[in-house]
Amino acid sequence: MANQSSAPCPIICASFNQDNSCFAIGTRDGFRIFDTITGKLCYEKTIGAFGIVEMLFSSSLLAIVGAGEQPSLSPRRLCLFNTTTGASLRELNFLTSILAVRMNRQRLIVILQDKAYVYELNSLTILDTIDTVPNTKGLCAFSPISEACYLALPASITKGSALLYNVMDLHLHCEIEAHRSPLAAMVLSSNGMYIATASEQGTIIRVYLVSDATESYSFRRGTYPSTIFSLSFGPSKQIPDILASSSSSGSVHLFNLGLASHPRIKRSSGFLGSIIPDAVSDVLDPAHHHILHNAVPAGVKSYAVISKVENVTDTATSELLACRATMCVITYNGYFLEYNLSIDAKNELSWALGREFNLLTVTLDKPPSS
Repeated sequence: MANQSSAPCPIICASFNQDNSCFAIGTRDGFRIFDTITGKLCYEKTIGAFGIVEMLFSSSLLAIVGAGEQPSLSPRRLCLFNTTTGASLRELNFLTSILAVRMNRQRLIVILQDKAYVYELNSLTILDTIDTVPNTKGLCAFSPISEACYLALPASITKGSALLYNVMDLHLHCEIEAHRSPLAAMVLSSNGMYIATASEQGTIIRVYLVSDATESYSFRRGTYPSTIFSLSFGPSKQIPDILASSSSSGSVHLFNLGLASHPRIKRSSGFLGSIIPDAVSDVLDPAHHHILHNAVPAGVKSYAVISKVENVTDTATSELLACRATMCVITYNGYFLEYNLSIDAKNELSWALGREFNLLTVTLDKPPSS
């Protein structure tokens, strides 16, 4: 793993698309789009600093916002950009800085410090304006599918509660009171069924079922506070398999939801603890919690996602034998890391760095090298 540098981080923003097949970074020179599987640089634009670069799946549509370092790249202007033509399609201007943008195939969400705007993506018709508590970090979570299209926003600046809006039907769905301290991170599963939250304290991560706002899992990351940089569910059409969390400590924490809820896992087997009941109000058995120590540079902001999960089962008995996963990490000092993970039937985690390359030195005609 690359050594941490004392110089300012060259990456201003980083985001994966809705299915984690591609990712984008914004720098002080421009923005770049990469293929997650191959690491290939697919597109780049060098015109100045960008603070937000969001993709719409693997389409040519981007939502980009300048970082304000150049007069032409205002942080108050959202540009919908076509990478095929290299041209701006539409622009939206706001009175204050844009702090976050989210998209799916039907909705465009724009987060300001005290408001959230909901647009119909194709026409850019404004559908709703949501007044929020002061949200200086632009904290939000958004599910990419239309069938369970929820937007989560902080509900308080003094405690860790979240409001969930159904942005297809345009109504408040519920409020979840998750933590005593203000929220630091939250993420919705790709199917919109679950939301995970972490507070500024950074010691507990909670997972709630969105439909009825009930707590399903609760994990203790550790005793000492740390800043949570990212939360990410593994890809799943039903129950998410893995939840990953990166933080300022330099360790990445994995919480194995799939194995925890698997019906063949029993206390007597010694395989990942006991059967998990329908509702869990206490901290989940530590057997479901694994730590990748020093996986990223301590103190450097990072963004970790689980891009692939494979459950290995016995063909004769359907017994779950192992869980294998691929985790991708973007570090804001300019590196891409890919880890291969495996948790076997003895609940032993093995992990190895599969790839590492510098995101700033890759060119369109030069493949990444470790």
